[in-house]
Amino acid sequence: MGWKNKISAVFQQGNTHEIERGCGHTIKSHGLSVARFHIHDWLILLLLVVIAIVLNVIGPFHRFVGKDMMTDLKYPMKDNTVPAWSIPLYAVLLPITIFVFIYIRRKDVYDLHHSILGILFAILITAVITEAIKNGVGRPRPDFFWRCFPDGKDEYDRWGNVKCHGKESDIKEGHKSFPSGHTSASFAGLGFLSLYLAGKIKAFDQRGHVAKLCIVLLPLLMASLVGVSRVDDYWHHWQDVFAGGLIGLFVATFCYLQFFPTPYHTEGWGPYAYFRAVEEVRVSRQHAPPTNGGAEVERSEVQLNQQSGTTTIAFEDVENGRI
Repeated sequence: MGWKNKISAVFQQGNTHEIERGCGHTIKSHGLSVARFHIHDWLILLLLVVIAIVLNVIGPFHRFVGKDMMTDLKYPMKDNTVPAWSIPLYAVLLPITIFVFIYIRRKDVYDLHHSILGILFAILITAVITEAIKNGVGRPRPDFFWRCFPDGKDEYDRWGNVKCHGKESDIKEGHKSFPSGHTSASFAGLGFLSLYLAGKIKAFDQRGHVAKLCIVLLPLLMASLVGVSRVDDYWHHWQDVFAGGLIGLFVATFCYLQFFPTPYHTEGWGPYAYFRAVEEVRVSRQHAPPTNGGAEVERSEVQLNQQSGTTTIAFEDVENGRI
């Protein structure tokens, strides 16, 4: 066996039977039904977008900052190593590209839809939580001094609080240190991807393939490096990054488990809806009258899968496991 086949065997073992016994529900046959069934979830996503935008527009709480506190807030202002516009690229579009690749291979509309819906929920819920905490806490960034006093001449009121004369947008951002938005979003998107990959390649199948863990940990490493860059750029204190990572990873796990079993589960490679659909198709075939002297009963699973798109089972029954 060549090295390519050996690698393939490590990451695909046990998948042949799973693919063959699939329900055959694709985007073409059931995509519209799946989207309609989850229409309320998509509407909630739009609401979360609006809330996140509003929270970003609202100014943060301006915490008291005295002269003696400036010792830890005089780090230089630097550009972002990881710009904000890149977050949707690596935390959303990259995972979705992988989801689409998996769909092309397995033709499972439930897996594609639920993975996309899940990661979008993870990102947006994390964004709302992060922005809300940022505004409520109002912690100054490590470079707050230069945002407040760009000319280096500090000024304070009679109570000892700063009287900033810098650019308004810089001052506003200067009070949004805790928690780190870059880090929380990175762990939300890439953390979801890590859980997804762990389930798909059966990273916890007790076969001892450490190479699988490397694949699972790679997205988390990327998210961690983003967090490190936030400290290196003096945009955040280390506590901001730590809290942001916890928020993103917690929300990602919570959203993932709404649609998928845990990665170490025996059925962790597919969404709950997929297995309900498979069971519905199996039961419907058992109750179907045999033809040609029982030839239908002996037909292989692969042939049945090719015809399952014509089933007239109501989608609500498929999704909820009712018969």
